[in-house]
Amino acid sequence: MTFFPGPRVAYERLPTGWEQSRLPRLPRRRTVAPPMHEMKDTARALVRIGYDGRVLKTFRGHLAKERFDHEVRVLRHLEAKGCTFVPRLLEVTPESLKIVTTNCGRRVDQLNAERQRELFAELEQFGVRHEDQDLRNITYRTSDGRFCIIDFEFATLLDGGDGKPVSLKPTGPT
Repeated sequence: MTFFPGPRVAYERLPTGWEQSRLPRLPRRRTVAPPMHEMKDTARALVRIGYDGRVLKTFRGHLAKERFDHEVRVLRHLEAKGCTFVPRLLEVTPESLKIVTTNCGRRVDQLNAERQRELFAELEQFGVRHEDQDLRNITYRTSDGRFCIIDFEFATLLDGGDGKPVSLKPTGPT
């Protein structure tokens, strides 16, 4: 495989053989997918944006399986309730603790504190309290001009089906 200057394109030679001996030898062109863009690499998770725009999140570290299961549960709950300003699950791979979601835009650098509170309060109307209400968990989707919320591994489902809240929110020492 040979790379030439310009767009990332690889050229492969056609296989030679008796049946092709009379054909001109032209290079066959195929595109090479660019690498994924790494967004977050911590002890708890690796988050990457694929070349197709989808978000790939791999859970690792302390309570990785529980956090994976909880985030999947919360995102499925929000989708069932019709919440449109959170990522939508596209793929779930429990064996490797990976999820693939839709992309909710770019991270926000600045946002009025009042608008931040309004956004997280709006999420609670869908039965979920985000327990990490920090600016790093807010994105802006330019396609519809909407602020979105991401990262639900420690969110609280206000009604876990039995009338009690369900959360993985870390608690301090007692």
